[in-house]
Amino acid sequence: MPKDKPEDIAWLTQNSPLPIIADEAVQRLSDIQNTLGVYSGINIKLMKCTGMREAHKMMTLARANKMKVMIGCMTETSCAISAAAQLSPLATWADLDGNLLISNDPYEGVKITDGKITLNNLPGVGISIL
Repeated sequence: MPKDKPEDIAWLTQNSPLPIIADEAVQRLSDIQNTLGVYSGINIKLMKCTGMREAHKMMTLARANKMKVMIGCMTETSCAISAAAQLSPLATWADLDGNLLISNDPYEGVKITDGKITLNNLPGVGISIL
């Protein structure tokens, strides 16, 4: 549905047995105000929101407004996926598999093990260069 039809989306959210999550409609912290009462939650992508600090603020604001939070990604290297994974304990859902879609990832970072994000003991966001 077009993000510029908030009344229609709010109707769907109120009548859906499944949560309706804002994806393209929310990219930055300032966008969250427009999603209140329209969506059940938000999907945060580090590449769209400018990074971990803004993503954390977005998560905090969404949770304060009783919204669900998904931490997502695009097709990205393990560097970006590992950074996003640091915030995954604060999310309702995590969809962090963008690094699995590329064959030339120059980093090694978090792994997906039996469908779960597995962090490592490396410093920082947990990556090494291959």
